[in-house]
Amino acid sequence: MKMVDWMNFNEEMTDKIRQIEEMIQLHLPKEEGYQRTVIEAMNYAVLGGGKRLRPMLMAETAAVFGGAGESLAYFMMALECIHTYSLVHDDLPAMDNDDYRRGRKTVHIVYGEGMAVLAGDGLLNFAFETAAAAFHMASEPQDCQRIAKAVQILGNKAGIYGMIGGQCADLKAEEMGEDVTKDMLLYIHEHKTAALIQAAMMIGAVLAGADDEAVLQIEKCAYNIGIAFQIQDDILDVTSSLEVLGKPVGSDEKNNKLTYVSMHGLEESRKQVEELSREAIAILQSFSRRNLFLEQLVEQLIYREK
Repeated sequence: MKMVDWMNFNEEMTDKIRQIEEMIQLHLPKEEGYQRTVIEAMNYAVLGGGKRLRPMLMAETAAVFGGAGESLAYFMMALECIHTYSLVHDDLPAMDNDDYRRGRKTVHIVYGEGMAVLAGDGLLNFAFETAAAAFHMASEPQDCQRIAKAVQILGNKAGIYGMIGGQCADLKAEEMGEDVTKDMLLYIHEHKTAALIQAAMMIGAVLAGADDEAVLQIEKCAYNIGIAFQIQDDILDVTSSLEVLGKPVGSDEKNNKLTYVSMHGLEESRKQVEELSREAIAILQSFSRRNLFLEQLVEQLIYREK
């Protein structure tokens, strides 16, 4: 890709992140009442920055199929809340025990472990409350059907058959040490990371009216993106720094975690990121309506440094 293309892409991405941030601000719960502290902790976590990759992927995938209506924003917010709650819990001493996330102190360091658990729980519940509110935007029976399907995808990909299942396997893998197999490691990546990427893109497609075959193709595309993203994350944990990444590096090794890099090596890991990303782009290019920004977004995963 030419440098000028990257410059234009970065400008467009900055603008899209700004729009997503504005949408998030509109949907945040008010910090009031006896539950004020937990809501403050929730909002602290959600407003902690980040790439906003998942809501962005949802919106850009919807654009491939002609765009979705007002219900899209509710699901963008819901998915970001689910992603954020998973990070809050992931940072806890019982899990990864990280003190920093995105260059800021983690929720349990600022608000305490108990409140961090409640903040994560609150974000998960608020996510489905927000998604359910999308039914108020439905004007036709088919809108209700699409929203219902989107809620089902969200629950499946975030729950025990998706992200939570992957987190469970990840904890078991820490206990197993060197006995972890390649299949188990792939299962962890598929469910802990790729599942929410799949949720983002599948929901975008469903809300935009994509047919079942197209949704299946998007699921495969998102799978590739998710696996590539996680492998790149493993690479950065070895090659980056706290200043660049915004969180401690080397935590995988510290916590005795088997990663794609530790199992396959740095060079093979980098090759896999590129191969998976290019396969994903090929799927996106197979649809009648092209979204060049989405294709560039996927390609950026190969080169990202944080």
